[in-house]
Amino acid sequence: MKVLVTDPIADAGIERLREAGHDVETAYEVEGDALHEAVSDASALVVRSGTQVDRDLFEAAPELVIVGRAGIGVDNIDIDAATDHGVIVANAPDGNVRAAAEHTVAMTFAIARSIPQAHARLKAGEWAKGEYLGTEVNNKTLGIVGLGRVGQEVAKRLGNLGMDLVAFDPYIGEERAEQLGAELADLDEVLERADFLTVHTPLTPETEGLIGEEELAQLEGGYLINCARGGVVDEPALAAAVEDGVLAGAALDVFAEEPLPDDSPLLDVEDVVVTPHLGASTEAAQENVATSIADQILAAFAEEPVVNALNAPSMDQKAFPRVKPYIDIAETAGRIAVQLFDGHVNEIEIVYAGDIAEEEVDLVTASALKGVFKPLEWQVNAVNAPQIAEERGIDVSETKRSTSEDFQSLVTVTVRNGDSEMSVCGTLFAGEDPRIVRIDGFRVDAIPGGRMVVSRNTDEPGVIGLIGTVMGEYDINIAGMYNARETFGGEAMTVYNVDQEVPEEAREKLEADPRVIATRYITLTD
Repeated sequence: MKVLVTDPIADAGIERLREAGHDVETAYEVEGDALHEAVSDASALVVRSGTQVDRDLFEAAPELVIVGRAGIGVDNIDIDAATDHGVIVANAPDGNVRAAAEHTVAMTFAIARSIPQAHARLKAGEWAKGEYLGTEVNNKTLGIVGLGRVGQEVAKRLGNLGMDLVAFDPYIGEERAEQLGAELADLDEVLERADFLTVHTPLTPETEGLIGEEELAQLEGGYLINCARGGVVDEPALAAAVEDGVLAGAALDVFAEEPLPDDSPLLDVEDVVVTPHLGASTEAAQENVATSIADQILAAFAEEPVVNALNAPSMDQKAFPRVKPYIDIAETAGRIAVQLFDGHVNEIEIVYAGDIAEEEVDLVTASALKGVFKPLEWQVNAVNAPQIAEERGIDVSETKRSTSEDFQSLVTVTVRNGDSEMSVCGTLFAGEDPRIVRIDGFRVDAIPGGRMVVSRNTDEPGVIGLIGTVMGEYDINIAGMYNARETFGGEAMTVYNVDQEVPEEAREKLEADPRVIATRYITLTD
């Protein structure tokens, strides 16, 4: 498969993809129509922050399976558009965590001790020893806005240097914060108490401009450090706050516009330290993010979980072997259920019973939805199936039960519309041998795959012979047959695996017999 790399990454990631047999093409200066042409036949796209991955790009890339961001921030990628097109978006949040945290610590010391300013003056021939009085971090309060991966690493490092930690993060529990030695508080309290404030949030509509003029006033006399994302801090307000003495200083590695424009007010304030987005610029970090993205691309190509997928279900790789067989079972059950169902689907229920109920099943649920929508949507996959359900106003529910009456594990997919429903149950025999074991309450033990005919008929002699005769008349070979009945002489269901497509004319001939209640032709081939 073709992998297009449009921003420079470490050679280790490129080599890993090539060693796996994929064609890796680099195009670091391409943009506009040339970019659309280059990505038109690509199965994967690797970017950093320099490439804008917008809806038009996804429209131009029908073969795209995954976009990999070699780093953390994905504000240059339209994730909604990716999901609409069934494309996975993945990042590498762990590869440069240590590097970003260390750069934050370095920037903290740089501004607290005026290291860049003193360095510049000494280089210029001035011995300005008496003009810089630094601030120690020991016994000071560090305010942390965003206690995610990088924020936690910063907390560990600066906490070990004697700083008291207070943090604002509405998405982290008190127990985890306590483990890090941090006290959770609202943003106003963090700003009031902090001597140093470090920002570690992504750039979202909620966080854009989070630290503005009013917030900077609450940090009076303190220092601000931002090595996360530009745009979270109001840069003109920050420059004014330092220039006017409201803040003692600031250090920034990221900016709302990059490269930083020559007319940025930040460049005119001596007590503002700036670096050109160097947080992830270590040899180890660049190699880590490149190989991480390469591994996730390989997983996507193999239809395995993508561990850092941002718009698709992911799971622990150690658990995947236990869950993997049920992914296909759930999709197959969904495809059979919707093809047997009469009417519009407005509800889908997936029930897990037995051992499978102990596992992470988000990926299995997404695959069940994929199966339901496959006959309706040509471009459906586990990435966009949940969104398709939402867009169509279909309620999706997931239930887990610790025990299964007859099987070690059982996955049941039910499609409904009011009082009408169709349920299909799947399981594994002898480890990894898939079986459809119930259809609409009938026990069938059918091998799923290829083409199938499902017949509902009265339980009386000659019906199976009739079906076999009609199939023979149309040169349709029956590869397997699985029969079930409600009661002796009642209604029966038979599932036939067939080698050829069954024409409507053959089904009409079967249904003309009063003993045949209904037949359905099902295809499980793409």
